[in-house]
Amino acid sequence: MSASTHLAGADGSQERDQGERLAVAVSVLALLADATRLALLDELGRGEADVSTLTEACGAARPSVSQHLAKLRLAGLVTSRKDGRRVVYALRHGHLRRLVDEALSVADHELRSLPPHD
Repeated sequence: MSASTHLAGADGSQERDQGERLAVAVSVLALLADATRLALLDELGRGEADVSTLTEACGAARPSVSQHLAKLRLAGLVTSRKDGRRVVYALRHGHLRRLVDEALSVADHELRSLPPHD
């Protein structure tokens, strides 16, 4: 089916798809709106890590880190795999790494009064 045929028959479905897209984006941004989760995702943007490494990197208590990782895993933002007795976490895709990087870059601009740029 061509794109024009698909769009012509889509009428309300295109608006529904956009609404669903926005809802998912809002839920991802809501998960990023927590300092511990943002720190965890920033650390995972550098590569895979286990809970001990992530706990040390973000400075939160281990139970808190585990709980935040469970939320991120449930939301599909991070993956986990067993490596011996350890559980190793990773970002699910590069889009999330870039989103976290951009959010932190915006913060850098605000804190350092850097000029805007594209």
